[in-house]
Amino acid sequence: MASMRAVFLTGHGGNEVVALDRRPMPVRGPGEVLVRIRAAGLNRVDLYMRDSGAGITHRLPLVMGLDGAGEVVEVDAGERRLARGQKVVIHPGLGCGRCEFCARGEHVLCTAMQFMGEHVDGTLRDYASVPAQNVFPMPEGYDFAEAAALATAPLTAWRMVFTKANVRPQDSVLIFGIGGSVSLSALQLVKMTGARAFVTSRDAEKRARALALGADAAIDSAADVAREVMALTGGRGVDVVIENVGEAVWPAALRALVRGGRIVTCGATSGDQPAADLRRMFIRQLQVLGSTHGTFSEFADLLAVCGRGQFRPHIDSRFAFDDIHAALDRLASSAQFGKIAITLPDAP
Repeated sequence: MASMRAVFLTGHGGNEVVALDRRPMPVRGPGEVLVRIRAAGLNRVDLYMRDSGAGITHRLPLVMGLDGAGEVVEVDAGERRLARGQKVVIHPGLGCGRCEFCARGEHVLCTAMQFMGEHVDGTLRDYASVPAQNVFPMPEGYDFAEAAALATAPLTAWRMVFTKANVRPQDSVLIFGIGGSVSLSALQLVKMTGARAFVTSRDAEKRARALALGADAAIDSAADVAREVMALTGGRGVDVVIENVGEAVWPAALRALVRGGRIVTCGATSGDQPAADLRRMFIRQLQVLGSTHGTFSEFADLLAVCGRGQFRPHIDSRFAFDDIHAALDRLASSAQFGKIAITLPDAP
């Protein structure tokens, strides 16, 4: 049986369960595209899957990775949108295509939703076979690592900023935890609209870098964030909060919002059981919006903006395939500012 190289989980724990070895080649089915992966990227969920994967249905061994870009190797003869040799980026969300949510174009709400690198084999391998609907042409002028970086964090931020929060030029937006790819992408997208953006971080260097990228203010997370926001907005508060930290920042996030403001959350790295503060929520008529990843339509919109040169993901560092453990350590340290990319050499 033909084989390929892959990074996969053999168990749960630390880097000792992350193997780089050979796995069987995928078999392309009808309607699928076989892609030679040239670059991938890391996300916080990769650490979660390595550490425990609790609550996510999966089987071991499991190939890691959600982000991926590469070249089309095989495609159905009747496929009109994609061609052999074309440079492409993969959308890692696999919907059933039949439920009510898929039928209305919201496949990220699919009742049987699966993500590559979580429920099924991911992108950290030489080859992946995925449904043609999940494969999109790369934006012009992008390298493979930059294209792969679009597939999860910027797409998640796009849905949060535009679909959920509907950020407008006159808005002010508070973004927690700048440095992570979702928060950094949200900053870039918010500034693209012309809105004001305030960011938080405990790291002075990250705050400085965010200011250089256009943030209107950068707040030390160790400070009273809500008080700082009120000072910046003349006591009014922000229209929107973008956050993926969860429990640790929730009280400050709610107190920082203007009456009628909206908070969009896509994660809970510090815990998922914050005090609800219901009295504040109903008296001030706050809107709490959950968000996860993005649809095919939203991905197409993001790629179109990238193709026009209006958005480019920030790459923190690039690691070779063989250095996957060092790349995971970099992610676990939370020292990164942007996406950690993995580059794959020619398949042996």
